[in-house]
Amino acid sequence: MLDNQSLSAIFLTCANSDNFSEAGRKLNLSRSSVSKAIAKLEQELGVNLFHRSTRSHGLTEDGHLYYTYAYKAHAELDKARDLLTTNRHTPSGTLRVALPACLGRHCIAPLLLKMASTYPDLQLSLSLSDEPADLIDGAYDLSIRIGSTLDTSSIIGRKIGIQNMNFYAATNYCSTKPPPQSLDELASHPLILYTRDAKIQRPNTLSRADPLRKTTPKIQSNDLDVLLEAALQAIGIALLPEWLASPYVASAQLQHLAKLGQKSFDIIALWPQNTFIPARTRQAIEHIMSILPGIITPSV
Repeated sequence: MLDNQSLSAIFLTCANSDNFSEAGRKLNLSRSSVSKAIAKLEQELGVNLFHRSTRSHGLTEDGHLYYTYAYKAHAELDKARDLLTTNRHTPSGTLRVALPACLGRHCIAPLLLKMASTYPDLQLSLSLSDEPADLIDGAYDLSIRIGSTLDTSSIIGRKIGIQNMNFYAATNYCSTKPPPQSLDELASHPLILYTRDAKIQRPNTLSRADPLRKTTPKIQSNDLDVLLEAALQAIGIALLPEWLASPYVASAQLQHLAKLGQKSFDIIALWPQNTFIPARTRQAIEHIMSILPGIITPSV
């Protein structure tokens, strides 16, 4: 059964044709089917839309009125269809992204800002925090997390990189104190460690042995930039992301204490489970995946 939109589409084709037979050829319908469709539409509207003759037809006054509004309505529908089709391929609208504070600030936000400058119809809303974002209630299009992911069918996760954590000390620090060669020796040094929710990220994540479990860090913070600055000031030995410390190792301001081990954490992109992924979300994921590994993996 034809709905009103289909009937009005047939009407518009008939109005732009010399007769129902010509309209039928354009629509790949028989003349009888076209005639029945117009009759049904006229019955629903309670008016005659066409003056009919054996070889041609013309619009009645009511037909002209209906044509004006039907044409505008179908033009708007076509415009909406074209716009949605374009939006499936071209990022537009507001992209809401939740990012971990330090990684987001230094590595990911610059990529998204460049993406926003490339697409005039794309707007960004960035939230930077190491606290896990509520993807659904927070109405985020995308969230980047380090470490474990949420086990839920309503969220899709994809690994986009790896964050390696190493121990570093300032070159000035190492010139005054011999660098530790093991976690046991590390226990006698002032530590600079990351903390979140009052939980300290201790070096036992690097080994089953935990000689430092009773030690109190000299400096603890939930901001990795603060920990980096403390290490550069030679206050102690810091556990830092490799990508954050590498420029200072290259400039000889920091030394990588490789014998103390390394721990790697997956960097995960999360987004809501939807039938269609907006172009803005899809492009952001692909853009980050293509560039981020080169940023967080130091060149040898």
